[in-house]
Amino acid sequence: MKLFLHELRAEVRLYWRSRELAFFTFLLPLIMFFLLASAYGDEEIDGIPGHEYLVTGMLGYGVVATTFFGLAIVLVIRRENGILKRLQSTPLPAHVYLLAILSAFLIAFVLEGASLYGLAAASYDVGAPDSPGSFVAAMALGGLAFAGLGIGLTGLIRREEGASAVLNAIYLPMLFISGSFFSKASFPGFVQAVADVLPLTYFIELIAAVAVRGQEIWDRQTDVAVVAAWGLAGVILALRTFRWTPSED
Repeated sequence: MKLFLHELRAEVRLYWRSRELAFFTFLLPLIMFFLLASAYGDEEIDGIPGHEYLVTGMLGYGVVATTFFGLAIVLVIRRENGILKRLQSTPLPAHVYLLAILSAFLIAFVLEGASLYGLAAASYDVGAPDSPGSFVAAMALGGLAFAGLGIGLTGLIRREEGASAVLNAIYLPMLFISGSFFSKASFPGFVQAVADVLPLTYFIELIAAVAVRGQEIWDRQTDVAVVAAWGLAGVILALRTFRWTPSED
């Protein structure tokens, strides 16, 4: 436990010292919420006020940007720079290191969610989730699932230079298709069919159900199952492909 807490403190400091990482994974979703909510005004999206819909959409944006994109980028950079390889010769166990860096990004996601609700409450009088326990459980499920996908994908990225391009090609289209910024119902049928298999679609719908519509997480068994299944797929991929050594090794 002492090793874990020591490493966790170090990872949290490293996260906030990286201004670019902190901006794109933490601050940008807040900025996007404020701009889009101002543009939507009193318009309703999928039967709920636009600013409430955007809270759930930006939480979806946040979970992908932080625990998927941000975590994967950091792991690839550290692997290709030989940092992960050198860690294997230290007393720090591999699982403790991975748990610490994962926890640091999950903490950033939790803080982002709290900040988003604070901004929404101050700007648009959005109240706290009706089911706090279900909301926390849904946030934890999404964070862990997308972290699993991010870690799993690192094994398929061969070079540090291509990491950003590969991850952007995955997560940016997913944000639009899944409904982070506007209803996916506005897309053609074949695009909606793609959205219907993406984990972010189900995470946003789960968050909307528990945070806006007052449902409990056990009322959304399909959403939970799909998000969890994607996360499990990421973990299986990570077990098969994750590497501690640079590609040239």
